[in-house]
Amino acid sequence: MRENNLLPIAGEETGIYEDPLDLMDEIDRLKVAKDATILAHYYVDGEVQDIADFTGDSLQLARDAVNVTTSTIVFAGVHFMAETAKMLNPEKTVLLPDLQAGCSLSESCPADKLAAYQADLRAKGHDIVTVAYINTSAAVKSLCDWIVTSGNARDVVENRVPKDKEILFVPDQHLGRYLMEVTGREMILWPGSCMVHEVFSLQDLIRAKKNNPESLVISHPECPQNILDVSDFVGGTEKMRQHVASIQEPKTFLVATEANMIHPLEAIAPQHEFIPVPGIMTDTGETCACNRCPHMARNTLQKVRDCLKRGKPEILWQPYFDKAKEVVSRSLLQ
Repeated sequence: MRENNLLPIAGEETGIYEDPLDLMDEIDRLKVAKDATILAHYYVDGEVQDIADFTGDSLQLARDAVNVTTSTIVFAGVHFMAETAKMLNPEKTVLLPDLQAGCSLSESCPADKLAAYQADLRAKGHDIVTVAYINTSAAVKSLCDWIVTSGNARDVVENRVPKDKEILFVPDQHLGRYLMEVTGREMILWPGSCMVHEVFSLQDLIRAKKNNPESLVISHPECPQNILDVSDFVGGTEKMRQHVASIQEPKTFLVATEANMIHPLEAIAPQHEFIPVPGIMTDTGETCACNRCPHMARNTLQKVRDCLKRGKPEILWQPYFDKAKEVVSRSLLQ
């Protein structure tokens, strides 16, 4: 049952607030009228997840996208995710509720700079295979040999990248460092990081652990090493869900990833308590709620409704999508 609350919708700039229950009902009607399917990432607000037809991590949603039967896909996530849905469904209309929903990781690795760095490494004699985290633009994906998510990265590195090749891993240095540790493969790391996972406060995590002495820390491998070092479990979003669901005895979990991840964790394992680990602002040292991704927060019920109504913003096919599609399909769907 949907709860009828009249709280403002976070992230809206119009100043006009609408009843979430009315918005949900209108979205349900528009989905039918516009022959649309909604995909939502675990990091968008819970109320947007609740109106989606599919929710998941990047890997699961890429796989779900190819099974959509409607003519329109609305992707409540960020730009690179909607690009991936488009390249896997070239004949469908793919809408993104807010084109400004970007990604700090993707932005840290522009295609032109990656191409120049690849050329420089090869000129110096490096025989590289480029492995890219899915948090990259389609233009970057078209330059890469493999695309990975936090859910399949270890398998790809261990079983699909030839052992006699050097690995250039882009753009997340923290995930790359974690993969080096668990696979034993040396990598050349691009110096990128996620603005959400970069800011977790070790001091506040330790304090929260002391205040909840029986608690367990679960963290995403995008976190810096100092957070992973004090974690009881490290895994991507889907593996987090599977982990907490496998524990029947009620526990308290301190969650070091985007705070909206708590919504699907509570749904699959309501017997547990989940506490978000706070972030810290590096310029002032103050603890903040910066474990919320500002790009994901751009996906609101109003914007989902509006893009269904207007049929835009739309992700349009680009020339480099063909090559990117081949890499994504081989990496994630086979």
